[in-house]
Amino acid sequence: MKRIPIILAVIAVLSVLGVLGWKALAPRATDANVLSGYLEGEAMYLASPSPGAVTSLSVVRGERVDAGAPLFSVDARSQEAQRSAAQAELAQARRQGEAAGAGVAEAAARLKSAEAQAANAERDAARYAALLKSGTGAVSVQEADRARTAAADADAQRNGALAALKTAQAQADAARAGADRAAAQVADTEARLAQFSARAPAAGRVEETFFQAGEWAGANQPIVSLIPDGKVKLRFYVPERDLALYRLGRTIRFTCDGCKAARQAVIAYVSPRPEYTPPVIYSRKSRDRMVFLIEARPTDAADLSPGQPADVEPLKAGS
Repeated sequence: MKRIPIILAVIAVLSVLGVLGWKALAPRATDANVLSGYLEGEAMYLASPSPGAVTSLSVVRGERVDAGAPLFSVDARSQEAQRSAAQAELAQARRQGEAAGAGVAEAAARLKSAEAQAANAERDAARYAALLKSGTGAVSVQEADRARTAAADADAQRNGALAALKTAQAQADAARAGADRAAAQVADTEARLAQFSARAPAAGRVEETFFQAGEWAGANQPIVSLIPDGKVKLRFYVPERDLALYRLGRTIRFTCDGCKAARQAVIAYVSPRPEYTPPVIYSRKSRDRMVFLIEARPTDAADLSPGQPADVEPLKAGS
C-alpha cells in the first residue's frame, strides 16, 4: 500500500517538471511575431604589395573610420628611391624633347630658306636659258651654264634641308616617346608607393590589426581588416510557407538590442535551398520545419555590430 503514494508522488514531480520544461522551451508569444536573425560583416583585408617594416599604425580594433582615413604605412624608402630615379629620367627626357623640338624648328627654317634660294636659282636659270636661245647675245653660254649649275646646287641644298627636317622630326618623335615612357614609369612608381600607405576604401569599422609599428610584414600579408558599412548584412530565416513573400529588392524592418528605432534593410539574397535538410518524404509536417536563409543590406549600418542579434518583422501577403 505504501508503494502507491510513492508512485503518485513520482508522477506528480514528473508532471511538474514537464510543465516547467514546456514553458521554458515553448516559443513565447512575443517571439511568435518576429523572425530570428543576426548581423554579419564581410571583412576586407588590407596589405602592402611588398614586404617591409610597419612604420605607423593609425587605427585600433573596433574603431570607426571614414572613407580615405589613413590606416597604416610600411617602410617605402626603396620605392621612394625608384620614384626619384624615374623622376630624374623624366626630367632628362623632357630636356631632350625640348632640344629636339628646337632642332625641328631650326631645320624647318633652313628648309624654308633653301626652298626660296632654289626657287630664285631656278628662275634665273630659266631666264638665262631663254636669253641664250633668243640669240641676242645678251648672255653668254658660260653665264647660262653657271646659272643652270647654281639652280642644281640650290635644289640639292633644298633636298638636303628637307632630309634634315625629317631626321629632326624623327628625333623629336623619339624624344616625345621617351618622355611618355618616363612619365608612365613615374606614375607607376607613385601608384606603387601609394600602396605602402593604405587608406580606408570606405567608411566602416576596424575589425582587427595584425601588426604593431616596428614589426615586419610580408608581401600581401594583411595588416588591418576593415568591415565597410556597405558590407554589413542581416541574415535571418523564414519558413517555407512564407518564402514567396521575400523577393530580391524588397524592404524589411528589423530591430536589435541597443537600436534606438526600427531599421530597414533591402533583401539582397534568397537561398535557393533549405537551411536544414528535411526527410526524404516531403510530408506536410516536414515542410513546416523547412526554413530558408535570407540576406538583406541595412540602409544605415553605421552603428551596427557584426554578431548582434536582430528581430525581423515578417512580411505579410499583400504588403
